Amino acid sequence: MPTHFKGSARETRALDTFVKLTRAMETLGSHLQRHLASLEMTPPQLAVLEALLHLGPMSQGELGRKLLRSNPNMTALLDTLERNGWVARERGPEDRRVVRVNLTPEGQRVIEKVFPVHAAHIAALMGALTAEEQEQLGALCKKLGLSLSGS
Repeated sequence: MPTHFKGSARETRALDTFVKLTRAMETLGSHLQRHLASLEMTPPQLAVLEALLHLGPMSQGELGRKLLRSNPNMTALLDTLERNGWVARERGPEDRRVVRVNLTPEGQRVIEKVFPVHAAHIAALMGALTAEEQEQLGALCKKLGLSLSGS
């Protein structure tokens, strides 16, 4: 449903685009959340495990910045992952304020099993768009995100 706002053409177009983008992301997110729940994982848990798998161990602060999560949110998330036996946290030897986060062998096993299934599910969902449309959408999202990153 397009916006019913009666502003300028620029405002109406921007709002209409924003509504469509938001609805698409919410629908996609809902599908992915249900799929991950069937794999006994949440999207934030997957994001942490995937980052550690592909980027390697890093500080809790760096991990939070990469995943756009607040410090308290990261702490709670890592508490759960640590209880599951999927990550381990260690204080830095030089600076005890720095907490390094590592995948455990069990965490590595879990993410290596779950991630390919998750990636295939995303590919299936994104199959509603052609390869060219996916490239265009990716480029447009990147352009929008970069334009706002300095705000």
